[in-house]
Amino acid sequence: MNVEISTLVSDFTQRLSATRRGARLARQLALHQLDEWGIPYGSEVSDTVAHVVAELAANAVTHGHVPGRDLQLRLQLSPHTVRVEVTDTRTERQPPTPGQAAPPSPESESGRGLLLVQELSQAWGITERSIGKTVWAEVPLPKAHLTAPPGFPARDETATHPSRHLPRP
Repeated sequence: MNVEISTLVSDFTQRLSATRRGARLARQLALHQLDEWGIPYGSEVSDTVAHVVAELAANAVTHGHVPGRDLQLRLQLSPHTVRVEVTDTRTERQPPTPGQAAPPSPESESGRGLLLVQELSQAWGITERSIGKTVWAEVPLPKAHLTAPPGFPARDETATHPSRHLPRP
């Protein structure tokens, strides 16, 4: 278990249809939620998280889809990372674990998603569940993005918007 989770600031969870439309909605919801948390649209962190959500949701829809079952998107904001989790209900088809993802042949039109997730995140992995699996990735937050929802108390006296900054650990 990651130590970052023990200092969780905010959590967002949404179930979505395990369809291409659900995968697109996961990305849009993630961007909106990050903006609500003070990580603006178009920032490096926002764009990175959007790419990670898009890849994990697309994989869940393409490889983890079970008819009649949803996927779940979960975002967790901690002082140093945004953790992205996408859960599907398929157990018999497992993605490669970190370090096992091999690049596809140059002619291949797919197979690069987890390699992209690996490059964009500081850590990623797979958590088995009784039904299905959760593929997660942690995107680091630079100090400039250490923000929190409005009204969250701040300890940084130099901040121009104290209610928008996280307390120092």
